[in-house]
Amino acid sequence: MHLCKSVAFMILGVVVAGCATVANVDREKQTLLGVDREWARVASEGKDVERIVSFWSDDATIIAPGAPILRGKEAIRNFVQQSLAIPGFHITWRSEEASISSDGTLGYTIGENAMTIPGQDGKMVTVKGRGIAVWRRGPTGEWKCVLDIWNSGP
Repeated sequence: MHLCKSVAFMILGVVVAGCATVANVDREKQTLLGVDREWARVASEGKDVERIVSFWSDDATIIAPGAPILRGKEAIRNFVQQSLAIPGFHITWRSEEASISSDGTLGYTIGENAMTIPGQDGKMVTVKGRGIAVWRRGPTGEWKCVLDIWNSGP
């Protein structure tokens, strides 16, 4: 009888721990989507280069269509400054999906974006695309984008 109680408590413990992990992962997905949406809001305003850049990790990589791979905060900062200096430049995105690793240290977001830039004829054009951002959770719990990839899309 004592052995049955011990086994029952072990099974209950595993079930409860599993439920807690799922709840934490679900909550963390929402947290990550919130961080991503705040980043999108700040970037869309296009005013604060340092605030925009703060969402990337120091060792982040950007892979943008038709551009060289950018590595590190300084290269990313220059990219953001140059982008915001383009007359009429505007960027928006909305991530609708997030996934978190079971240990809660890595995640990714998937969404759609739109960037308005001068076309070849000088008229403003909006290029729509899709993107994925890979995020790493730091030691104090903050999420930072470590890999940012986007392409042209429908």
